[in-house]
Amino acid sequence: MRYKTPMTRFNPLEELARVKHTFGEHGGVNMSIEASTTFTVTAAEVMPEIFSGRRTADQDGCFLYGRHFNPTVFTLGREIAAVESMQEGYCCASGMAAISAAILQLCSAGDHIVASNAVYGGTFAFLRDFLPAKAGIHTTFVAPDDLAAMEAAITPRTRLIFAESLSNPTLVVADIAALSKLAHAHEAALVIDNTFCPLMITPALHGADVVVHSLTKFMNGASDIIGGAVCGSAEFVTDLMDLNMGSLMLLGPTMDPRIAFEVSMRLPHLGLRMAEHSRRALELCTRLDKLEVPVVYPGLAQHPQHELFTGMLNEGFGYGGIFSIDAGSTDSANQLMEYLQNHHRFGFMAVSLGYSETLMSCSGSSTSSELSDDEQRAVGISPGLVRISIGYTGSLEQRWGQLHDALRHCGLVTKSG
Repeated sequence: MRYKTPMTRFNPLEELARVKHTFGEHGGVNMSIEASTTFTVTAAEVMPEIFSGRRTADQDGCFLYGRHFNPTVFTLGREIAAVESMQEGYCCASGMAAISAAILQLCSAGDHIVASNAVYGGTFAFLRDFLPAKAGIHTTFVAPDDLAAMEAAITPRTRLIFAESLSNPTLVVADIAALSKLAHAHEAALVIDNTFCPLMITPALHGADVVVHSLTKFMNGASDIIGGAVCGSAEFVTDLMDLNMGSLMLLGPTMDPRIAFEVSMRLPHLGLRMAEHSRRALELCTRLDKLEVPVVYPGLAQHPQHELFTGMLNEGFGYGGIFSIDAGSTDSANQLMEYLQNHHRFGFMAVSLGYSETLMSCSGSSTSSELSDDEQRAVGISPGLVRISIGYTGSLEQRWGQLHDALRHCGLVTKSG
């Protein structure tokens, strides 16, 4: 993989275009959907060679079984790997499947993980509750911006550091280069969940060893499929699909090839979508800030890691489509969201993100509810924190008028704007 230097310019869309040119089976401009669950061999001796690993899908075009490698899913994995400046990638049934498979491939019973304490609730529960009980793998949670605490948490059994490029829902920016240096100094891997920042940030260029995505979100963009992806070295992806010890192969979170086709067809539009999500989020948050609304967005100069985030960004995709407003209490947050949805049709009260319509949720009682009240307070999730994934339907001025009116209606702003 490549590491970014101050003079390096990386354009993920150029990398996607390089690998995207895949003809369909009969010369179609779109790749074909390979729906077969099993594949033939031309000679009997080829089958044991595939099972032994002497013939592979990537080098020899030899496919075995749909849970192992499927050509359509394999192609999508390569497209996402190109976007992430990784050697290889493979896709699976969900973002949590990608996270769990990557971690289980890197860790064994008795191993240790150092993880950001500001992560998606499902990831937090997997690390805090599931892994110790089921696999004897323990995690120490540390604030992602406290490098000294991260280093102090490392033990001789630490196998990886896990963080989100932009934390869910607190929007803390991970210093990927610093975390990479720390992990590698202790012979550990750095795993980054880049779900919030596709195209915007390329973690591999800053030293990440493995990048995972929930394709359900921005990558797909239509809130109609569930999917995940793991990207890394060719050796690591091969290990994930190993017939004897591969976590993706043996746990079986297989992506349907029809889903892979759908996501692949939407990747060429991802740059346009991310740019518009970001444009609207920055403009709305700038106006909210002028009205002294408690808003958090990495594109605002007062964000604690604004300069760090800016320095990692690829050109042209902005600061992302996620921001948060602290409404002060759960009741106020619910009132705000209900008014926006039911009175203005500004967006939907729903979890997830990256949709064309705006999605709103009160994180403490939804996507971060796996954390206790004390854990939420420790990571900065207030009861009234409303996470907003801004969409791009309607006009910007229409949406601003609706948002401003709802804030005034709920007593969260008194200024005009």
